[in-house]
This record gives sequence, C-alpha cells and structure tokens, in this order.
Amino acid sequence: MLSHSGRAMISINDNQKIGIAITGFGMLFLFLGMILFFDKGLLAMGNIMFLCGLSLIIGLERTFRFFFQRQKLKGTTAFFGGILVVLLGFPFTGMCIESYGFFVIFSGFFPVAVNFIRRIPVIGNLLNLPGISHVAAKLEGQSRYNV
Repeated sequence: MLSHSGRAMISINDNQKIGIAITGFGMLFLFLGMILFFDKGLLAMGNIMFLCGLSLIIGLERTFRFFFQRQKLKGTTAFFGGILVVLLGFPFTGMCIESYGFFVIFSGFFPVAVNFIRRIPVIGNLLNLPGISHVAAKLEGQSRYNV
C-alpha cells in the first residue's frame, strides 16, 4: 500500500499499537509533570509508561539490547540515573540528567523514528507540510529532499 507521498506504508501489530499509545501517554505525563512545576508523581509515571511503551513497540529483548549497547552505556546510565533521582524526590535535577541521557541514547535513532513516522497514515502526511518537512528532513539526515 502506498501513501499520497509515494512511500510504502507498513502494518503494525496490536502490541505495537498499544505500545504507541502507552508511549504517547508517557510523553503526555512527562510534559504535564514539567508544566506542573516538575511534579514527581507525573514524571515517575511518564518515565515508566515511556519505557513500557517502547518495549511493546520494539520488543523486550530488543529494548534491552538497545539500552545496554557498549557505545550507549554513558547515555543509559544518565537516563536511568535521572529516573532514579526523580523517584528519590529531586525532579528538576533528575529531568536534567535524564534529558542528557535521552539525547545521547536516541540521537542516532532520530532518523529511524522520522522514517517510521512518515509511514503512519495520518501523521506521515503531516510531516510533508511545508514548515514541518524541512525540520523532519534535518532530523532524518537528508541534506535535500525531492520535490
């Protein structure tokens, strides 16, 4: 099946659909936790939901292999250390540490994520809008895009 942009669309199973929803709720809880002056409970729930959703999307074994790769050990330590600091009651400091770890871990994943999102029916079409397509192309690592 092809989308309007001519790219092949992929099918996702029920676990991946649930994982996408849980990851989305996790990011919503993280956002609300930061907006509500770094609420410890919302941030903790958001972190847990994000990790559970990610493991449903890519599988438990692949999640462990992803986080515990030798080159990502520094980022993984910072990410999980930040979660621990949030749970210990220092949400602002924990989120700073966690954000650094998140960036280190997922910086190589941004092109894959953008490519995956481009293949989701409705959201993929949104990434082709004029202002958003430029940002998405930079995240995906394309220096120029076809017109």
